[in-house]
Amino acid sequence: MTIKKIVAIATLAAGAWSAMPLAQAEDTIKVGVIAAFSGPFADYGKQMEGGIKAWMAQNGASVGGKKIEIIYKDTTGPSPEIAKRLAQELVVRDKVDFLAGFGLTPEALAVAPIAEQAKKPMIIMNAATSVITTTSNYIARFSMTLPQISAPMATWAAKNNIKKVVTLVADYGPGIDAEAAFKNELVKGGGAVTEAIRVPLRNPEFAPYIQRIKDAKPDAVFIFVPAGEQGIAFMKGYRERGLAAAGIKVIATGDLTDDHVLPAMGDATLGVITTFHYSAAHKSPENAAFLKSFESANPGAGRPNFMAVAAYDGMAAIYEVSRKLNGTIDGDKAMSILKTMKLNSPRGPISIDPQTRDIVQTVYVRKVEKVGGEFYNVEFDQFTNQKDPGK
Repeated sequence: MTIKKIVAIATLAAGAWSAMPLAQAEDTIKVGVIAAFSGPFADYGKQMEGGIKAWMAQNGASVGGKKIEIIYKDTTGPSPEIAKRLAQELVVRDKVDFLAGFGLTPEALAVAPIAEQAKKPMIIMNAATSVITTTSNYIARFSMTLPQISAPMATWAAKNNIKKVVTLVADYGPGIDAEAAFKNELVKGGGAVTEAIRVPLRNPEFAPYIQRIKDAKPDAVFIFVPAGEQGIAFMKGYRERGLAAAGIKVIATGDLTDDHVLPAMGDATLGVITTFHYSAAHKSPENAAFLKSFESANPGAGRPNFMAVAAYDGMAAIYEVSRKLNGTIDGDKAMSILKTMKLNSPRGPISIDPQTRDIVQTVYVRKVEKVGGEFYNVEFDQFTNQKDPGK
C-alpha cells in the first residue's frame, strides 16, 4: 500500500470518527434539568425526576423522530451562582435544547438571563415567585405562583367567617408574594391581618413564632413554608403549644400539607384547610394514570406531589413542542407553541397565558382527611381558570 493510500484511509477514518458525535447530537433532543438533588431541598429535585420518569414511562423516550436525553444537574441549593454556572455548561458544552427544573426562585432568576441570551426555552417546574416569567422571554411556567393559590385562600376564609388572621411565611420571594396576595384579598372580604411574621428560608426555629401566634389570639394563622420538613416542624409545634385547643385554625397553601410528607405528619393535620392546584386524591382518569405510572417508574419513592406533576406536565409540553417542530428545536418557534399550550393534566385542565407565559389552572380548596386509613388532601371546593392575580 502506498503512503498516499494510507493517508487517504486515515483521513476518511478521522472524518468518520469526528462526525459521530455530530450525528448523535442531531438524533437527540437534550433537556437540561437544574434543581437541588442533594442538600436541604433534595426532595424537590427527586420529585421532579420522578415526574419526568413517569411521563417517559408512559410516552416513550423519543419524539419527533429523535431520542430525548435528560441531563440532571444538582445545585445542592438554594444556590443561584451554582445554578447559573450549571446552565452555562448545559448551553455551551452540552448544547441542550431546553432548560428545565428550577425548584427554587433564586435559582430560576439566576438562569433567566442565560435562557434569554441563548434563546433556550426554560420550563419552570416549581419556582413560584410572580416575577420569574418577566425576566426572560423564553420562560414558560408549568407549576403555579404563590399569589395564584394564596388569593383564593383569603377569599374562602372571608366567606367562612375567618376575619382576624396572623400570617407566617418564609422570608423570600414566594413567601412575600403569598403574604401580599392573601392580605389584599382578605381585606377586600372585610378581614384583617393583625400580624405578619416572616421566618428564615433555611432551618427556621418555629417555637417563638408559634408562641407569638398564640398570644395574638387570631381566628386563624395563614401559613406558607416550603414543602417538606418545615411543614412537619410547624404542625408539631402547633399541636404541642396548644393552638388547636385555643381555637386557632390553620389555613395555608398546599405546601404545608405536601402530599409527599403528609403521611408522616399525623393527626395534627386533620381538618387543616389549604388551597392548591394538585392533590394526590384528585379524582380523574389522568391522575389515576399518573399515579400508576409514577409508582411503576419510581419504586419505593412514596406518594408524588405537585412538583412531580409540574415536571410531568413540563415534559408533556416539551414533547408537544418537539413533535410540532419535527425534532428541530428553535427557541422562538418553541415559545410560540408554548404560549398557546393546553394540556389535560393530572390536576385538571391547564393552559399557558400567551401574554405572561404563566399557567392558568383550577385552584382547589382541600381539607386533610383520613381516607382508607391514610391522610389525604380531599378537595371540596374550587376556583376555576385562575391566573396570577398580579399580572
